[in-house]
Amino acid sequence: MTLRQRAGSCDGPTTAQRLRRAANLLNGSTLAGLAVALAARTRISRGPRGLVIAEGYGWRLPFAGAFTLGNVVLCRASAADLLSRPALLGHEERHCSQYAWCLGLPFIPLYLAAAGWSVLRTGNPGTANIFERRAGLAAGGYPTTAGRQA
Repeated sequence: MTLRQRAGSCDGPTTAQRLRRAANLLNGSTLAGLAVALAARTRISRGPRGLVIAEGYGWRLPFAGAFTLGNVVLCRASAADLLSRPALLGHEERHCSQYAWCLGLPFIPLYLAAAGWSVLRTGNPGTANIFERRAGLAAGGYPTTAGRQA
């Protein structure tokens, strides 16, 4: 059984997913993701909906169990584990779309600014972060209510 079949999608990517994949290739964010995946010695495989999954990410930063660079989802666990968590995979896929909307790597400083704002407002990097809110706080493992208000 392939990764796509385990994820419940035997069909190829939709037109919108193909456009996102092309945009993230052209804007360099997927290439950056593949470079990080290779440097971190992950196992790279084709995932569902035009995603690339890089399993076994072991570098200390970022602290997250999964994160994206372009259309590459880097995860500490196995690809099978990620695929068994459709809410988390969908959360990371929404970040892939955010890379496309932000024209690639400009997403990173925008995301970091939003995370900093969230830490100031709530004490954690996700709850008030516009990118995490739009990707789905609970699916990403973030609290949905603020721990503190500034």
